[in-house]
Amino acid sequence: MSDFTVHQSPSSNESDSASSSPVSRDSRNPSQSDQKQSDGGQSSEGEVHDLQGVLDRVASAAEDESKVSIGDVMDRLGKHSFAPILLLPGLIMVAPVIGDIPGVPVMMGLIVILGSVQVVMKRDHFWIPGWLEDRKVNRSKVTKTIGWLRKPARFLDRWSKERYTYLVDHAGIYVIAAVCIVIAAATPVMEVVPMSANVAGAAITAFGLAILARDGLIAMLAIAFSLATAGLLVYQWI
Repeated sequence: MSDFTVHQSPSSNESDSASSSPVSRDSRNPSQSDQKQSDGGQSSEGEVHDLQGVLDRVASAAEDESKVSIGDVMDRLGKHSFAPILLLPGLIMVAPVIGDIPGVPVMMGLIVILGSVQVVMKRDHFWIPGWLEDRKVNRSKVTKTIGWLRKPARFLDRWSKERYTYLVDHAGIYVIAAVCIVIAAATPVMEVVPMSANVAGAAITAFGLAILARDGLIAMLAIAFSLATAGLLVYQWI
């Protein structure tokens, strides 16, 4: 089996239309992407548009398996948008059940770096290494983590809305990608600094939600979480 799972790009016509922006086609068309349905924030095209929808997709991936792979979850969330590439690692890092397992923050950081670099490269279909896609977690831990995240997800979904969109469009996306690369690159240090990985996960999750909801205010809060992460790391090493 190859080390890397490389996904084929769309047809040339689709590639040309997608290359102008690193986010999904739905994200570039607010009139379509903001249409939500009541069942888990999914549109008629199956895209996820809120945190509860993300958790529903993760839960569905864990329904019939004793262990859940990262690749299965990413397939459910979709690889055409930058938001899921941030939300999945961010949610895992912020949760106390899975995020505190040694090595997990570094793996999640690697996914964030790979996704962020591909945003800078203007790819419209993300890929991650096959060995990373194949990493699995026990369903019981996934279920427990989802249960822990449900309440804050409902609160954030009610609070988030489209505003200050210039912070999450065009150049704003590249700024978010750059900040996420810096945060993710520090995950090896976070392994030995208590709570730093959880705070970093909150920052990455906030960036993902900001892109998902096109909410620039949440992007600004994500910057605050990023500064808090840096403060924790600096405090430990002073």
